[in-house]
Amino acid sequence: MLYWLLKYIILGPLLRLIFRPQVEGLEHVPETGPVILASNHLSFSDSIFTPLIVKRKVTFIAKAEYFTGKGIKGWLTKMFFVGSGTIPVDRSGGQAARAALDTQLKVLRAGGIAGIYPEGTRSPDGRLYRGKTGVARLALESRAPVVPMAMLNADEIQPPGQLIPTIKRVRIRFGAPLDFSRYAGLSGDRFVERAVTDEIMYEVMELSGREYVDMYAQKAKTQPVPA
Repeated sequence: MLYWLLKYIILGPLLRLIFRPQVEGLEHVPETGPVILASNHLSFSDSIFTPLIVKRKVTFIAKAEYFTGKGIKGWLTKMFFVGSGTIPVDRSGGQAARAALDTQLKVLRAGGIAGIYPEGTRSPDGRLYRGKTGVARLALESRAPVVPMAMLNADEIQPPGQLIPTIKRVRIRFGAPLDFSRYAGLSGDRFVERAVTDEIMYEVMELSGREYVDMYAQKAKTQPVPA
């Protein structure tokens, strides 16, 4: 209930007025049935703008740290993500990450929309980084279509580390659904999962117009900054 209150009563109307969303290709998001939204990840606000735009409920996963913050800010952040139906994920990988994907699989099997950032974390510099194969496992096990999408300028509105967003028109673009039924029964094959993930990332790259880097974003964040 809090999700719909935030969307239509509390935050939604205000955010639409302030950020005046410019959206392309929204017709590609099916009105019914399971679907995976696969997006690049530029800003904390990505998980706010996407549910604002898509008519149906979108269930995202987010790093577990958003649910364990201290003080008033931490409590408000936790309440926002809990209220919007976001699923915490332990980014240490392995079984912890698998549990979050299993939860999203339940969302899809119930006919819902699962939102996912294949890069696994926000881009450190606005470029598009290599996708992790969790999105492929989700697509292959659920057999749901994947709608690629691109946040075009969210990093200009709220770059990492900036608390108060800059008032600017947000731009979002959706692509045509991707069907991976030709790989039915091949979930768990790492070569197939990599091929599916790379196809999704290619479409996201085309939609976003951002430079692609064949490296995981988390690794890029640990690289020394050139002098």
